[in-house]
Amino acid sequence: MRDADWYFDIVSPFSYLQWKTRDRLAGRVRLRPIPVVTGALFAHWEQLGPAEVAPKRFHTYRTCQWRARLLGVPLRFPPAHPFNPIAALRLVVALDASEAAVDAVFDAAFAEGRDVTDMAVLSAIGSALGLDDVAEAIARPEIKHKLRAHTEAAIARGVFGVPTVALGDALFWGEDMTAMVIDYCDDPTAFDTDEMRRLRTLPVGIERKTARS
Repeated sequence: MRDADWYFDIVSPFSYLQWKTRDRLAGRVRLRPIPVVTGALFAHWEQLGPAEVAPKRFHTYRTCQWRARLLGVPLRFPPAHPFNPIAALRLVVALDASEAAVDAVFDAAFAEGRDVTDMAVLSAIGSALGLDDVAEAIARPEIKHKLRAHTEAAIARGVFGVPTVALGDALFWGEDMTAMVIDYCDDPTAFDTDEMRRLRTLPVGIERKTARS
């Protein structure tokens, strides 16, 4: 059994789906949940989130619902999406990113479709997990710093989106890459072929002009 860092954000329904089906990795990988702020990843790599591209938004939500049905995972979107996940992420950090904490916050957001920006919802989750004063806990400077540090470390590692499974230098982005993680664990040499190595230094043929360029 290998340990893998698992970068996620509560706002991400694909993170929810991968987390709730982590038993697919049983016997190969144990995920160590690391909460990060997806918005900061997008800002650093200068990209838009899927919900920020108008026609892509419904496509993304429809894909999530379809994947949830295939995977046998209950999925009900919260009242609004995307939402500000910072308070929920800080709650997960305050609860040491335990499996119970990640389960509880994700279930509230995407299994029950509740508003996890509502302090009453977060307080109920925290209380059930032994954290009495959630508002005080998530306002602590050390909790804010830890979430920021997680995000900065993820960026330094090359993480650009969530969910991402990190096995050493190998990063696997997306819930739909779970099968790829399994293949990598079963035969890492298949990912170290001449052609795989060539891809790392493949020249860029053309660059699209952007507002920043």
